[in-house]
Amino acid sequence: MKRLIALAAGLCALAGAAHAQDIVRGGDPKSPIASVVTVPAGYDTIYVSGMTPPVIDDKATGVAKFGDTKTQTLGVLGRIEAALKTQGATMADVVMMRVLLVGDPAKEGKMDFVGMMEGYKTYFGTATQPNKPARITSQITSLVQDGMLVEIEVQAAKKK
Repeated sequence: MKRLIALAAGLCALAGAAHAQDIVRGGDPKSPIASVVTVPAGYDTIYVSGMTPPVIDDKATGVAKFGDTKTQTLGVLGRIEAALKTQGATMADVVMMRVLLVGDPAKEGKMDFVGMMEGYKTYFGTATQPNKPARITSQITSLVQDGMLVEIEVQAAKKK
């Protein structure tokens, strides 16, 4: 009887593993973002608050204090990567991203989408990290400090 119970438990475990679902990312494979992401049951959700860029020159003011949009994006994504690491997650686990961009004075007050994408593409859709999140990018009027051009928040999902 003990053998029968052990065999049944083992078969159930194998069946569960065979039906385990993975995160599904859909959309045009050439697109830098996923148009839809499905997270099945069995995943923990990690919410990372909006992160702003680190200071790169504490003697400077305005945008020079934080760098251009690409520099700020890289700094923000580095902060997000560090926050995810504290939860045992990586950038590959990011499923949703919200990007807020302030109009760049050097671009006639328009957001520097190209600069943001240059920074973004170093973290997502690469040969070493091919996963891409669903994403929204919006231009806003300002952030908490003069010179900040980028704030990003993400949600990640990690298998339990």
